[in-house]
Amino acid sequence: MATSPPPFARFEFLIAWRYLRARRAEGGVSVMTWISLLGVMLSVAALIATLSVRAGFRAEFVDTILGANAHATIYQSLDVSETGQTSRTIADYQAMAERLEAVPGVTSAAPLVRAQVMANLRGANAGVEVFGIAPEDLATIPRIANPEEAEGQLQDFPNGIAIGSGVARELGAFLGDRIRIISPDGARTAFGTSPRASAYDASYIFTAGRYDIDRTRVYMPLEEAQLFFNRDGVVDEIEVMVEDPDNIEAIVPALLEAAGPRALVWTWKDSSGAFLRALTVEDNVMFVILSILVLIASLNIISGLIMLVKNKGRDIGILRTMGLSEGSILRIFFLCGASIGTIGTILGVILGCAFAIWIDPIFSFVNFVSGGGVWDPEIRGIYALPAKLEWGDVGAAVALALFLSWVVTLFPARRAARMNPVEALRYE
Repeated sequence: MATSPPPFARFEFLIAWRYLRARRAEGGVSVMTWISLLGVMLSVAALIATLSVRAGFRAEFVDTILGANAHATIYQSLDVSETGQTSRTIADYQAMAERLEAVPGVTSAAPLVRAQVMANLRGANAGVEVFGIAPEDLATIPRIANPEEAEGQLQDFPNGIAIGSGVARELGAFLGDRIRIISPDGARTAFGTSPRASAYDASYIFTAGRYDIDRTRVYMPLEEAQLFFNRDGVVDEIEVMVEDPDNIEAIVPALLEAAGPRALVWTWKDSSGAFLRALTVEDNVMFVILSILVLIASLNIISGLIMLVKNKGRDIGILRTMGLSEGSILRIFFLCGASIGTIGTILGVILGCAFAIWIDPIFSFVNFVSGGGVWDPEIRGIYALPAKLEWGDVGAAVALALFLSWVVTLFPARRAARMNPVEALRYE
């Protein structure tokens, strides 16, 4: 007793392959096949490249935030004295810092004096933000202690000030130059408040990797900052670094308890959360838009298969009269379309991953051809276009492309399977 062949038998693959490589003169649609394959390949590559750039941008943005800024900042609520003077300074900052460091999950707590001043050197001026911090605490800030680029040694920080590379560029400053710091909040006299000015050696120049930090930030030894800004025995805030910044919300109650009744907390997510949420929305929108491109490319497969079914009507009739079932015919034409989608997806993955891996030389070439200035760090914050391959993104792109290309193939394949062999051979 004859048995029907199993699904996706070897002869079905052979017939599908024969149809795919057939020339137009033989009733094939090789040109449409190539167009469909290229469309799927480029759309998948664009999807992977875009997702990798977005993931890289997000990772670099978050890393520069966490590497050069406090994960949580402790400051005091406003205190009004009997004479009507207001203050937010912290007097018992050493004891508070010790209590904060004792909280599980906290890696460091650094007392800080913070103020905005004017920096001057050889007639050049720049508005900067001064952070008065102890040398041992400065060494715990990753992007400052281990920056992308640096001039001088961090050990020399107590002998002067540490400035960002953007500040140095704005002032035309080099290592060892004596930079004048001018504060409008100076000494009070009978004629009003006179500006306070003092000069410090640039003992360390760092590049944290984020434009707004490198362009505005200056670090000064804590005792010197207390003297210069009239903060004798007090600090403005305490910067806290934790082991797991992503779960900073879980540690906030313990920080408040350790800091005392007047304490307030401002986390890195409070300052940058809106931007991170905007990035998440943009990621989702970009995925949807590029998914539509993959769908459009997959629709080309339908066009090619419809033409193939029309050209192979006689072959379908002969195969049916030879005993092939509707299922075999459906699988043959499904294999034709699915092969185009699968090969295009594989090539797209290779192209997209190659773009993400070699994005630096590619971007350098584009920058060279365009004459430079394509990536403005003043607007984007970071200095280069990053890319980070995440296998979850690659897997999502592959799954989407295969699903769409395989599903759209079913419609023309079903049409071929339901073709009446008598009608197909009537005029042959």
